[in-house]
Amino acid sequence: MVEIRCPADCAYLAVAREHPPAAAVRQQQRDIELAMQVIRDFNERQSQIFFLVTTFIVGYQPPELHSLADTDVAEATAALAATFETAARGVIYEHQAASGAGSRLAAALKPVLAEAGQHGGTPFQRDAAVVLRRLEEAARRGDGTDRDNPRALLEMLGRVIRKSDETSRQPDAEKGKEREAPPTRLIVP
Repeated sequence: MVEIRCPADCAYLAVAREHPPAAAVRQQQRDIELAMQVIRDFNERQSQIFFLVTTFIVGYQPPELHSLADTDVAEATAALAATFETAARGVIYEHQAASGAGSRLAAALKPVLAEAGQHGGTPFQRDAAVVLRRLEEAARRGDGTDRDNPRALLEMLGRVIRKSDETSRQPDAEKGKEREAPPTRLIVP
């Protein structure tokens, strides 16, 4: 199979977008239903935190030879949720994930949440804890279409939250130049 980058005005691409295969439509519908179950009763701030966290997780690149599984996501979100819950009660204690991959993910996600909640105080901490607990629960359940797949939730999130074809600027560390990197967006049927 060969893939080519069609221009936006390509007639074949337009027809394919208008009439996707039935299996792809059913997969999108299942993915959206599962995502909606996770965010079923979130308020606006919790929804924003959910999309911030899931977008980060989908784009997270673990170190080489260290793949990320749903259990690692569950451990990382559980540790961060416990940290936010204790902070909301006025106790500063940083909980740790049990696995190395979970610890690395939690360490990478923590500054993102800290920046987002800079001026949010205790209400932000409570909302972040609710979102992280819900993600932990979904990861432990293995939300996705294949219950035997250790990456079911991660793959479902990857299908729902994708990178766009549009580009944004990011520095290229190797060459010292800026390179094109696509921003993420939510795919809704």
